Amino acid sequence: MKITVTTSDLACVESALLALPFSSSELKKEGTTRLAAFGIELQVLHDFKADAGEVAVLYGQNANGSALRIALLGLGESVTLDDWRKAARSFASRAVDMKIEDIALDCSGIEALAVTTGHCVATLAAAFVEGCYGGSYRFDRLKSGKLDTKGSGEKSKGIAELLLRVNIGAVEECEKGAAEGRVVGSCQQMARDLVNLPGNYLQAVDIATAAEGSGKLYGYDVTVFHKKEIESLGMGGLLAVNKGSHHPPAFIILDYKPQGKVEKVVALVGKGVTFDSGGISLKPSENMGEMKSDMSGAASVLGAVEAAARLRLPLHIVGLIPATDNMPGATAQQPGDVITTYSGITVEVGNTDAEGRLILADALSYGKEKFEPDVIIDIATLTGACIVALGYAVAGFFSNNDKLADDIFQAGQQSGEKVWRLPLWDLYAEQIKSEVADVNNTGGRGAGTVTAAKFLEKFIDGHTNWAHIDIAGPSFSPKGTGKVNGGTGFGVSLLLEVLKKLVE
Repeated sequence: MKITVTTSDLACVESALLALPFSSSELKKEGTTRLAAFGIELQVLHDFKADAGEVAVLYGQNANGSALRIALLGLGESVTLDDWRKAARSFASRAVDMKIEDIALDCSGIEALAVTTGHCVATLAAAFVEGCYGGSYRFDRLKSGKLDTKGSGEKSKGIAELLLRVNIGAVEECEKGAAEGRVVGSCQQMARDLVNLPGNYLQAVDIATAAEGSGKLYGYDVTVFHKKEIESLGMGGLLAVNKGSHHPPAFIILDYKPQGKVEKVVALVGKGVTFDSGGISLKPSENMGEMKSDMSGAASVLGAVEAAARLRLPLHIVGLIPATDNMPGATAQQPGDVITTYSGITVEVGNTDAEGRLILADALSYGKEKFEPDVIIDIATLTGACIVALGYAVAGFFSNNDKLADDIFQAGQQSGEKVWRLPLWDLYAEQIKSEVADVNNTGGRGAGTVTAAKFLEKFIDGHTNWAHIDIAGPSFSPKGTGKVNGGTGFGVSLLLEVLKKLVE
């Protein structure tokens, strides 16, 4: 997407679709004057209420301007950053539906909006651009005529050009924000593409290939351990989950080192289960196809590391992705098996569908030992219990550090990827005790999200600045829950905002 910031007179802006944003109060105070300047019949105000995300497209009445169509864009009553981002998504989505490739936005009021929302012009510009990427996203590359898994064939055209018309005093900040929004938006799209690829098109090696391509393009190192190396390392968790598969596992390390002073070393760990059948503890068949999304954590980590590299954050960031599928083959691990993880901790497998925590256990221990990070954050589609607790819009998270927990919560507010902290109390550890091993990988039905976090906590070797984010709900939109179903890219923007806070 080409993004241009201009100070041209609004009447001279050439675009197939020009958006005029209005809050509800602005529509009442200024609507008549602003619409009249474009020759728009005022009767439209009977139908357009400026609700957040509302779009009204008008035709044939823009005699005083160069835009072919005018879109009235609603921002809601008390405009928030979320309302602004929602409006961007709605605007871009409508444009794509209309097969419009060049759009424009009147940002004349962005400085006033910055005062109203409490966010700077750069933040607003970034959020709008990111929202346009999100709203314009479509995944159709596996349809006939567009079949291409490598990314080199024809895809949906989407939005080719976005023009932001601002007053001269806002140009620099708007350009800065738009550039960041472009990075975040494109990284989210990359993550969504990976999540939306089904299991027969995406295996562990394919995630590794995507990571290597990203690292080569944006200047960070990628190391891939294959099955023999994983066996040599003694990663019993990853190997156990992979036992029933025809496809080999991979352990992928993304290593971004900035030039100059390094503020902190941060390890991001992402669950990369490319398809989760549940293994011997087989899942119900209904909607099992959505389990292609069980590598959303891996996609989020890859997107966040790429974004950090492109934005040149002054952090040493290590991304750790254990990747495999989880299948019920003749050689698959069985309930009751006892495995030895990379750390040496033994695990009784109470349920083979609690596989994500097994591969994360190896990655967490390896990352702590090899890189001695100041901060460890793992992100995973870990438990259905988290969806029961918080639904599909919000992720649950745990942390043993209050400052890190606050950073993650505030990052969620800033990015629009909302999170809610859950307890990490020691009393929950009782549920995952084992009679035959050091720990059991499941704690029963009650508090399943919490017991999963308590399990992971055992593999950080006493690290005091760790967080676990469960994105089972918001990482994937099931059929019928929205206009565009599938992978959401949730976690990319959240993690990036956390990383930015770590250098403040």
